[in-house]
Amino acid sequence: MTKPDTRALPWVLLGTLVLAQICYPLTGGTTRAGLTVGTVLLGCLLSVTHALLTRGARAAAALVATATVGGFAVEAVGVATGFPFGTYDYSGRLGPRLLGVPLVIPLAWTWMAWPAWLAALRLARRRAARIVLAAVGLAAWDLFLDPQMVAEGYWAWHSPTPALPGVPGVPVGNYLGWVGFALLLMAVLAATAGPAAAAPDIRDGPMIALWLWTYASCVLAHAVFLDLPASALWGAVVMGAVVVPLLVRLRRRRLP
Repeated sequence: MTKPDTRALPWVLLGTLVLAQICYPLTGGTTRAGLTVGTVLLGCLLSVTHALLTRGARAAAALVATATVGGFAVEAVGVATGFPFGTYDYSGRLGPRLLGVPLVIPLAWTWMAWPAWLAALRLARRRAARIVLAAVGLAAWDLFLDPQMVAEGYWAWHSPTPALPGVPGVPVGNYLGWVGFALLLMAVLAATAGPAAAAPDIRDGPMIALWLWTYASCVLAHAVFLDLPASALWGAVVMGAVVVPLLVRLRRRRLP
């Protein structure tokens, strides 16, 4: 019996995810909240599936252990103590919660941690540099995520100051907490995912496309559709510091 060809599966999941994200600014209220949860579920499924199909069970398990389990743990600590993201609370609009954390939240860490890591593989050869680049890329995504989710009322800080200029509601300390945890996450992922996850793979196209789409779509959505121009600018600059060099690298490889 021949094995089923699964190469197209990540592309199918990516296409479905993109369609869901395109619908986001066209909806509102409970429909938008449900679409947010569905998008995160799709993103997590995409990343874990891709890790399993291209790097094997060890890499997929390491991704879940570091990003999903680790993401839940740091969020639970954060809600209970205010460290490392500041004192904040989640609303009840993102589905069931455990220890005050919506269960969908650690899935978002999983969704974006994997493409951040795969992008870093193409930008650096040394493990330490890859860890830093992946962590910066993942933390930079939060310059889009938190302002958008706060604007929707999905969570809120008790004392959201000092904040970045033009981005009220999200304290600067939150972004620093993201950098710190992202560094830890990527360091553990690099150490546990195995040798298959330490090199680029020709099958990484869907995840690199996801990384580039996330950057471009977030800049566009914040600037045009969500009335969040300042977060569009901050995210474009900081996440662009990781995305633009990747674009240059990919472009050079295609030149004759």
